[in-house]
Order: sequence, then structure tokens, then C-alpha cells
Amino acid sequence: MKKLSFIVLSLLTVFTFTNCSDGLDNIEYNGDSGVTITTPETTAITSISLTVQSLVSGNLNNVVRRGFCYSINNPVPTVKENAVEADENFNATISGLASSTIYYVRAYTYGNSRYTYSATLTVTTAASSIDEQLKNYVAPTYADDYTAIADWNNRGQWNLANVHDPSVVLADDGYYYMYQTDASYGNAHVAGGHFHARRSKDLVNWEYLGGTMKSLPGWVIPKLNEIRSAMGLGEASPAESDFGYWAPCVRKVKDGLYRMYYSIVVPGHINGDNSWSERAFIGLMENDNPANNDGWEDKGYVITNASDKGLDYMVKPDDWGNCYFKWNAIDPSYIIDGDGKHFLIYGSWHSGIAAVELEANSGKPTDLPNPWGTSKEISAYGKLLVTRQMGNRWQASEGPEIIYNPQTGYYYLFVAYDALSVPYNTRVCRSQNINGPYFGIDGTDLTNTGGEMLPVVTHPYKFSNSNGWVGISHCAIFDDGKGNWFYASQGRLPENVPGINASNAVMMGHVRSIRWTKDGWPVVMPERYGAVPKVSITEEELVGNWEHIDLSYAYGKQKESTGMTLSADHKVTEGSWKGTDWTYDADNERISFSNGVEVYLQREVDWEANPRTHTIVYAGYGNNKTYWGKKSR
Repeated sequence: MKKLSFIVLSLLTVFTFTNCSDGLDNIEYNGDSGVTITTPETTAITSISLTVQSLVSGNLNNVVRRGFCYSINNPVPTVKENAVEADENFNATISGLASSTIYYVRAYTYGNSRYTYSATLTVTTAASSIDEQLKNYVAPTYADDYTAIADWNNRGQWNLANVHDPSVVLADDGYYYMYQTDASYGNAHVAGGHFHARRSKDLVNWEYLGGTMKSLPGWVIPKLNEIRSAMGLGEASPAESDFGYWAPCVRKVKDGLYRMYYSIVVPGHINGDNSWSERAFIGLMENDNPANNDGWEDKGYVITNASDKGLDYMVKPDDWGNCYFKWNAIDPSYIIDGDGKHFLIYGSWHSGIAAVELEANSGKPTDLPNPWGTSKEISAYGKLLVTRQMGNRWQASEGPEIIYNPQTGYYYLFVAYDALSVPYNTRVCRSQNINGPYFGIDGTDLTNTGGEMLPVVTHPYKFSNSNGWVGISHCAIFDDGKGNWFYASQGRLPENVPGINASNAVMMGHVRSIRWTKDGWPVVMPERYGAVPKVSITEEELVGNWEHIDLSYAYGKQKESTGMTLSADHKVTEGSWKGTDWTYDADNERISFSNGVEVYLQREVDWEANPRTHTIVYAGYGNNKTYWGKKSR
């Protein structure tokens, strides 16, 4: 984290500072406070607390309160963040801290309607043992029903509220940056531009940054009318507010270069009421440092929808099988393969998911012909990677996300299935070649023959004591550079939740851990990530009651948990697997059941508990099915 130049390294330095920008109501900042405060010193440091002291001199008659404020993100913290009051000797203990974490601490006094601050102490809490960390673990407390703070004026409190179609990149400054589709509860986002951003150091606490694109790029309407003119169509002039701003994908290309591919969806129809809808565009922005949220520079047009039906665009809107477009230019994903070649993966609902090679320096394809013609003529617009049904021009698959895992040697293509409101679910396939063929876990060749992709990765679900979640898909897959992988997506509350207006429009950002099976398939944990310490899981902890979910595909249905009991003699004594034997591989934290299922364990947050705490969860595959579970408390 960049430290401001006036942060003092010496604990003996004395600095007087009157902050004129805190914005606290009824506080005046004009004039000299007449008070001098020394930089705080630490008298005791533990893994969860700091004991600090300071000295104040000058006009003490006006001092009515004194204390310390602190932050892990802001090098100049104020009382608006975290604060504790000091005793009469200007001593205080700051508790409830994280171990091995840098904190910024300032002493303050209040008097004569004015706050005065010291210089900043930068101090690191002590390390603690893993067992101590688990004992002291505090789960996230933010509410899943965020409707009370959904308004734009409360965006500073959003954390992961109002997230849709996220893309996540780990930047050089140690922050994870998240970008998303323009969507929010009550359309709160419309005040702040497009492709909104937030960032986090721990994947739990997120700082809202705002829009990265201020207005519709100037190239969009001219490009639209250039294509329409070539098709013999009249000029269009849609309103900026009617465009869709969807599904950005952000990647670090190299030091000092980040790319964001984004979708602009054009409103209207090609030619009247009896024709196909207007096209979409994929564009490109670049930035040298995502910490500068205003630094995204638009690089213009990348690609658009392509049709292999020539200029025969008079297709009725309900003629799905004779769809005008072959490829739909939304939902970009971007990857640089092992040979250093750059690829854009994109597509939605039409023929399937396509790949097109990009020129490395520009990040764009070269020599694109007119976006219509024969299949051979439009081949530059993409090569088919996967399809749900060969030859079907209206298939419910979208949101591709491609990654490469060097530990397994495979490219993994994650795809969103079905409608996004409730049924949304995630599938994954893999290939040893960026261009395929891609295979499912059951051996289906999804490139050359097509078919239902397995395994199911996420699906609408419900543990007890909760409403559960639906619409869990269009994911981002990323790692921390240390071998830990994560899955991020939106999750929606189910329809008609009592007491919540339009409950299915509540979209909370979900981050989940990924584990990799011994056969090299990703399994996504059922509970959201909460930075629970990775204490080794013992066999003794597995004995007892679990909530078990068969996550096999069922369109639009929340898969609900049922009880399952593991006994100390390695039997399943209750539940749908009753009579099955189980064994535990402690080194790999994996349970093998005699019915052919293997599940992988992780410590995660029990989000349904009250109060929330940590628990053990599992996810795994067997017999081409997916299973989730959680240890009951």
C-alpha cells in the first residue's frame, strides 16, 4: 500500500494536524486548535490487540475527549472509521484485530467543536498459531438482505451488495479488483456510470470505487450505422440510456497493462417488428493501474455479432431455430495461452461459445470481414468451442469464463446455463488445447458433437434455516498466486421471500473457494468464502450430523439439504447414503464413500448459523453427479 509522504517512521516525531475534510456533522475546523499530540507509541502488541499511548500538550482546557482511530486501508484514519476512547493518561487498548496485519493508528482529541489528529503510527499485530486464529475467528456480519442500503447514497456500505456478472483480477498492489454488469436492486447504479468497480485485500471486505466508463463510447453509434448502411438499412439513433452495459472481463496482460473487454448491447431490432434484435458489440478499455478507477482508456471496437445467413435478416422473433446471428457478441473472456497467443472467448444463446485469436499488441482481431456471409466468409469471427446442442440457434448457455491451470495442464471453460433469474447454474469442461476439443467429466465431446455439459459446478440450493440462493452463475475464476483458486458470481434471493419486495432482484456477490480433485476437476465449495483459518481437519471432527445436498441438475429447482450422519466406525448411519462406508484421507482432506463418491473438505463460514461462525463443508463428484454438504452444529 502506498504510504503518504508525511507518515512518520520515528515514534518520537511530534506533528499537529487539523483535518478539514472529515465531513462530520456540526464540527468546525477553522482556526488553530492550540493542541499538539505526539505520534502514538505501542506499549503492548498481541495477535488480536494493540495497547497504545500518546501525549497531548497546549491548550488542554478545551479538550473534552481523547482517543485513537485506526484502519487497515487508510494511512490517515479518522474517527469516522474505527475509534476507541483513551483513559485520562491517554492510554487505550484496541481489540478485535487480525493477526499479522498492518494497522494505521492516529491519536486524536476533540474540543471546541474540532478534532485534532497526530501523525500516523504504522504497526503490525503479532502472529498467532492457526489454532488460536480459529478460536478467535469472527465471521462476516453483513446482511444478505441488503435492501435497506441498496440506494446509491449508501454505496459506501455495499460491500458485495449489488453485484452482477463479476470479473476479478489480482493487481500488483495486492488488491483484488472486481468489475461487473450494470445491474442493481432498484437500478441504483444509474447515477454512477458503467462497469462499476470495487476492491478488496481479503476477498471478504470490499471497497466500492464507482463506474469505470462515464458514458457511451463515441464509436458505438457510428459503428452501428456503418454496419446498418452496408446492409441497406436506415440510420439509427438509440438513446444512451437504452443500451445494455454487460459482463466485463478484466485481466492483467503484463506489468503496467490491464485490459477490460466489455459488452455494449444495442436496443431495438434489425428492421421492424418481424425481424431479429439489433446486434451487440464487444469493446476494449486499458489501464496501467486499476487503483486509478478513472484511468480506463477506451480503445474502441473489437467485434460484433456475425451471421452466416448473408443479408437474409428477415427472421421472425420467435423463429429460434432459424436465428439471424450465428455468434452473439456478449460475455467476453480473455486468455493468453501457453504459447503467448491471445484469445477472446465469447458468445451467448445462439450457436454456442466461440473463440477468436487476437493480435497481442492491440488486443483486437485482424482483418475482420463484413459480419455476414457464408460460414467460411465469417470464420474470422470465431471457432466453435462448445455447444449445448449442435445446430440449435437458441440454446440457454452463456457467460463463458476460461482459465488455464498449470498444475493440471488443462484449459477449463466454465459456462452459465439457463435463465438468470432462478435456474442459472454453472457447468465446466476442459481441454489440453485452447481450441479444443472440450470434454465433460462424462467424456462428452462438447466441441464436435455437443451435449449437456457435466459436471454441475453451482446450482440453486438451500441449507436449513435460510432462504438459500438461486441464480448462481456467470462466474469469474481466479487465483491468489499461491495455489488457491476462487469462484465469484452473483447469487440471487429466491422469488417471493416474505418481507422483501422483489426479492429475486437482490443480487449479492458470492466468492467461493475451489478445490481440485485428484483427477484435475474443480469443485466449488457450497458456502461462501470468509477467510476462515486453514486449521487441519481431523477425522474425529467428521463424526456426527451433516446437511447433504444432491446438486444434480433440476431446472429452476432449489436443491434442499437432507440429514446425513457419519459414525465413528466409518458408516453412514442416517440419510440417503445409509449403509455406505466412508474413509478419510487426512493428508488431502478428502472423504471417500463406498458408493463411488469422493468429497473434498474445507473450513468455511456457516452463513446460516446465528450468530455466524465457522464449520466444515464438502463438495465432490461421483457417478456424474455433484454433491455439497455442511457439518451441522
